Amino acid sequence: MRSSIWLHNPATAHTKRFHRDEKSIPQDPHVFVDSGRPFPGQPPLLTTRFHLKAQAAEQLCQLLIQGGWTPCDPQWDAEADF
Repeated sequence: MRSSIWLHNPATAHTKRFHRDEKSIPQDPHVFVDSGRPFPGQPPLLTTRFHLKAQAAEQLCQLLIQGGWTPCDPQWDAEADF
């Protein structure tokens, strides 16, 4: 998985950010999946964060794309907090 992948659901305006857990060990890589909704000119509403094995995160990413989610540009600052 690349360092960061952003997916947007055009039907709901929700966004997911898949990004590597830099603290996970190389033999067992993990990924954070942040979910939220961006609001122009305001901080995003960040709703959930999951911590998944990299393989499970890749499968989830592919399922979302098959379900109509589309890759997009970053929707909020990577330092945004929950």
